[in-house]
Amino acid sequence: MKATTRMVQTDRLNTFVREAGDPTAPVLVLVHGNVSSSVFFDALISELSDRYRVIAPDYRGYGGSERRTIDATRGMADFSDDLVALLDALEITGPVDLLGWSAGGNIVLQLAIDHPGRVRRLVLEACGSPYGFGGTHGTDGTPNAEDFAGSGGGTANPDFCQRLAAGDRGEEPASPLTTLRSFYVRPGFTFDPEVEQRYLDGMLATSVGDDVYPGDSTPSDNWPGPAPGTTGMNNALSPKYLDQSAFADLDPAPPVLWIRGADDQIVSDTSMFDLAQLGALGAVPGYPGEEVAPPQPMVSQLRSVLEGAGEVTELVYEDCGHSPHLEHPVRFVQDVHGFLE
Repeated sequence: MKATTRMVQTDRLNTFVREAGDPTAPVLVLVHGNVSSSVFFDALISELSDRYRVIAPDYRGYGGSERRTIDATRGMADFSDDLVALLDALEITGPVDLLGWSAGGNIVLQLAIDHPGRVRRLVLEACGSPYGFGGTHGTDGTPNAEDFAGSGGGTANPDFCQRLAAGDRGEEPASPLTTLRSFYVRPGFTFDPEVEQRYLDGMLATSVGDDVYPGDSTPSDNWPGPAPGTTGMNNALSPKYLDQSAFADLDPAPPVLWIRGADDQIVSDTSMFDLAQLGALGAVPGYPGEEVAPPQPMVSQLRSVLEGAGEVTELVYEDCGHSPHLEHPVRFVQDVHGFLE
């Protein structure tokens, strides 16, 4: 079933929503990742809507939703509270299933922590670390520096941000299109050209600036230089503000299906977006060594928290990058159906 779209006014912001399925069916909410939108779920919505009422919103400042400042000091809470407000506006009061991709996984984890009565089950796809993105080590998220240098808005590639803001559709190394092809999926994976352009549209609909993406930054004397600011997505993902270890303390925690790609270059124990990992590879100058700035073990950190929570099934797709639902759609739908049924 093809998704319909509409704008839903909530008590927090106007939210653009894709939806499909029987309104009386069990509700499944799909939450997209950073620098993307719900358009990345179009095919998945079609496949899942025969059994579920599927709702896929764009979050604030992304896709078609209203641009609102992200208060990074709340971690993922602005986004998870926006989701609860959307459910309220749609008069969905009972517990729902949620699927979060990449940063969307962190959003649904936060919703489970803050609003446990609204969650039945979670599907985490290529979910980020519960200790944010960058600047930590160990499975307990120990910071590399007391000011959390190496995380936040200042860690984003400025060339990529400029091209994103300009709506660049070229194929230069730091362009959104090259990033989509090289990192959102495993190298060598190819999209249908028309579909690829729709996904690029979704990326280019990201609001760029200190308020949304990537956010502001603070100078630091610690390597690699920037420390997190207080607004915007990448600061909300900083371990200075994001600590989701409380998920392991939920009693009971919702069952979790965790699906990730073996060749994921974004969320990994050796992430190519972690400045410490890039420094260790010689790609960022002045690297002080692993004793000072070890790479972040993102996957190991998430596994530690999920296993502490209890009921988790981890599925690793071989020959797959950061987007299992795009790279292996048939298997992905089968695994999600098997978990939710």
